[in-house]
Amino acid sequence: MTDVRAGGPVLIASNRGPVSFARRADGTIFAKRGGGGMVSGLSAAADEIPMLWVCAALSDTDRAAARQAPGGMLDAGELGGGASVRMLDIPPDIFDSAYNDVANSTLWFVHHMLYDLPDQPSFGSGFARQWEAFRQYNEMFADALAEAAVSADGPPARAAIQDYHLCLAPRMVAERAPGLPVAHFSHTPWAPPDYYRVLPEEVGREVLAGVLGADHAGFLCQRWADSFMDCCEELLGAKVDRDRRQVSYAGHLTTIGVHPLGVDADQLRARAAEPDVQARMAALADATAGRKLIVRVDRTELSKNIARGLEAYRELLRVYPEWHGKVVHVAFAYPSRHDLPEYRDYTAAVQRLAGEIQAEFSTPGWDALLLEVNDDYPRSLAACRLADVLLVNPIRDGMNLVAKEGPILSDRACALVLSTEAGAAAELGSYALMINPFDVTQTMHALHQALTMSELERASRCSALVVAAAAFPPTRWLAEQLQALDRSTAG
Repeated sequence: MTDVRAGGPVLIASNRGPVSFARRADGTIFAKRGGGGMVSGLSAAADEIPMLWVCAALSDTDRAAARQAPGGMLDAGELGGGASVRMLDIPPDIFDSAYNDVANSTLWFVHHMLYDLPDQPSFGSGFARQWEAFRQYNEMFADALAEAAVSADGPPARAAIQDYHLCLAPRMVAERAPGLPVAHFSHTPWAPPDYYRVLPEEVGREVLAGVLGADHAGFLCQRWADSFMDCCEELLGAKVDRDRRQVSYAGHLTTIGVHPLGVDADQLRARAAEPDVQARMAALADATAGRKLIVRVDRTELSKNIARGLEAYRELLRVYPEWHGKVVHVAFAYPSRHDLPEYRDYTAAVQRLAGEIQAEFSTPGWDALLLEVNDDYPRSLAACRLADVLLVNPIRDGMNLVAKEGPILSDRACALVLSTEAGAAAELGSYALMINPFDVTQTMHALHQALTMSELERASRCSALVVAAAAFPPTRWLAEQLQALDRSTAG
């Protein structure tokens, strides 16, 4: 096993940090653990390595907490985690433009290929102002990382910058702190050149050059790494050595790595055994009355493809009426980005479709579909434990940890129906039932195949899925990136 503790402190930078703040009824502020898969993964490593985590204040309460702390440095002891945290009080107008207008409404849409191209996007003078805010946002992170690198005690620090929000920061950090080893990791897919060209030419080049400021750039699967290298070659004219996984640009060499993020299986199972999960399991078992369960757990995110999954289930009940009264589709969703109109509209469309399915098929003794849109992590763990079939059908996804967590949790050795467009397909595809996420009929037949699969085959497939899903727990995932960074900067 790679030793994650080797070397100096790690300076993590990400938009969302390991802690957020809320107010009690009396107005006092208290800390709680931050959400999101990336935060959970990196937080697990924080107990084993000296770590300073630079993040943005995401709410007015976060900003109040950051302002109360000298230099935004929060008291790590009070937070109960392994990382020290510096929370940046970014001006709200800059943060809104950088996060909502550029990161989530532009870069996310490009990398997940979500645009309805006849109508969107349209880049004008307003976008130029938004892009300048995005630069300023990245500069604030780069300043904080450079400052932390200078003040770090002991062995030299290393910076690990996370995700598309901070794609410009690696080059900015390299300019501010020469000699600081810098890694960047993309948790999303990377768009192929033909789609990446949707971005304004100079913006697209600036993003690529920003990532190439890092000494090591990591991706979740080879497909996304290949797309990045293709973009560098075609849009920047960079020299790409695919055999060595190296990109040379502007006199700097960046190594390219593939680092699939997996699950800490023991930690996940321990959490799923706690009383709150047990209570939700009992309630769900009672509500579904021992029927087979097709489970999905997602955010109400456009790329997750919830609507087509519901359409496939409706088609299953129409084509295979023998399943009436014998199966329930449990769709648990977390609200996502409801400050963006596209997401509010999508959530409403999913809820309307679910209502249509209920009206068409449910009977007094059988609810064909259970759709809930709220934040309830224990409920999601309970659903995965009871799943006979797990449906993961994103349009495009950097990894999709649910595809890995579900088989680990399933008490019934669930069958996995998995999109070819999830990064997890590279590791899990041999043991899942693979589907084209746009092909509703194929998805419907895969659901039927999963429901009728023999117990022996399901158990065999699920065991293999569990091994693959747990192969790269967060500490190993981070350690291998740091080792790659050390190799890239040696000598």
